[in-house]
Amino acid sequence: MSDRDDPGVIGRRVQQLRVERGLTQKQLAEPAYTPAYISTLESGRVRPSDDALRHLAERLGVGFDELATGRSARLVTELRLRLTGAQRTLATGATDSATDAAAEAFASVLAEAEENGLTAEQAAALLGLGECGLVTGELELGRRYFERAERALADAPLPARVPALRGRAVSHYLGGELRYAVYLLESTLDELNRGGLHDPDALLLLYASVIGPYMDMGAQARAAQAAELALALAPQAGDPELVARMHRSVARTLLAEGRVAEADASLAKAAELYRQLQIRTELANCHWMRGYVCAQNGELERAESELRLALDMLAAKRAALYSSQVAVELADVLHRRGKSEEAASLLHGVLSDFTAERGALHSAAAHRLLGIIAEDARDTDAAEEHYVRALSLLERAGAAGDLADLCRLLGDLLRRTGRVEAALDAYRTGLGHRTAPGTTTLGPAPAQPPL
Repeated sequence: MSDRDDPGVIGRRVQQLRVERGLTQKQLAEPAYTPAYISTLESGRVRPSDDALRHLAERLGVGFDELATGRSARLVTELRLRLTGAQRTLATGATDSATDAAAEAFASVLAEAEENGLTAEQAAALLGLGECGLVTGELELGRRYFERAERALADAPLPARVPALRGRAVSHYLGGELRYAVYLLESTLDELNRGGLHDPDALLLLYASVIGPYMDMGAQARAAQAAELALALAPQAGDPELVARMHRSVARTLLAEGRVAEADASLAKAAELYRQLQIRTELANCHWMRGYVCAQNGELERAESELRLALDMLAAKRAALYSSQVAVELADVLHRRGKSEEAASLLHGVLSDFTAERGALHSAAAHRLLGIIAEDARDTDAAEEHYVRALSLLERAGAAGDLADLCRLLGDLLRRTGRVEAALDAYRTGLGHRTAPGTTTLGPAPAQPPL
């Protein structure tokens, strides 16, 4: 083992365990080795082979890893049990306090994993803390945790690093850095697909995550394609929460009986199911995208149904920021279906979830739509106020394509109210953004998996 302790440390560990169990060197050595070999080993003058360590571990009643590294197999399993508990709290909790409790549990596991040099458990805890950051909107903090998880998994295969990469990309996206988020997600997809690493779970996570940035950048065709690929890859599980809960209960029983390896296997299944529960939040984005496409095609009834489904899925997972973003799209469909009062109520209800750093583009979209609704109601002052607020948000986010459209709306409003010069200024501003180079251009689409 590359992380095995040095011979002196192993020798002292063997001697301590032998004395604790009341064994002589002769009893420990039999039948494969001599007392002299045990004496030499305990003094640290010989590096034991794997076969020797397995013999000694069996005689001493400990695991091979524990004897070689000092890490208790039971400790590892207990840490994983706590990890799945935190994952369950994060995946199914419905309150801010649940997220706080999950974060505390992940931090506790991280501290013990670091103390014992358990890289896989460190990475899992860091990923959990990063996800907590995304849920609470602490994007910079979450991003740092994802970066630490990437460093911890630097030697792991790419599919194992995908959750950390995806987390970092989403934190950039929610912070308004659309292009960099798309670059991270697309380059990872390309590397997976071109390298033949067609891991369904990794691909699902990436395709589901890239939908939001695509939509905000106006790349609807790519967003629609990503949504269909994600839905095709989606795992089919009846009720993963119930199955995961069963596996955790079984693991506790097995651990109490000393059946550590079997407990570990049950925990692995539980962890996978909790991960699927979190992916369900991502899959809501796919229904969001379908609703958007239906709206663009004029299928407003179906669009409303898909968007309401997405909103229900996200609300169930208390993903407030994503819920608010979908609510803006749903409000647009409701307005187009003649339900403007319901649309306005929905928009006013979600605006408090956005800030200039957190959801600025959708906050701008909400103000834009409220402006249109106000215009329809002949309330030009309110319409102008919403348009100006949207303009300020879009300028800070650098969303040039949306700015051009908003400047047209504002210009039209100003022209109708007799302020021709101000209208011309708004039009000129919009034309400047419309002609800005590179505002909507994406590179080649990533390679696709063989479905």
